[in-house]
Amino acid sequence: MSEKLKIKLSIANRVYPLTIDSKQEEGLRKAAQKIDAMIKQFEQSYSTAYQYSFDERLDLLLRYLTLESAVDDGNNDDSTVCSS
Repeated sequence: MSEKLKIKLSIANRVYPLTIDSKQEEGLRKAAQKIDAMIKQFEQSYSTAYQYSFDERLDLLLRYLTLESAVDDGNNDDSTVCSS
């Protein structure tokens, strides 16, 4: 059984506290960095034309992070990926 860790991920200048299995930490941190880069690229490309608010875009990308982590772990139940 993996040790539970409390970490904080920073995405788009927001901090997200998570409780995770220790084996998930590296993957989640890498995914958070990728998402942060995607947000910056997305904002540069579509900042004036995009119809959704920044919060809605961020929520969609964070959902992607959760699902990507679940797939990487071979777990389809995203409720076990992270909990605060």
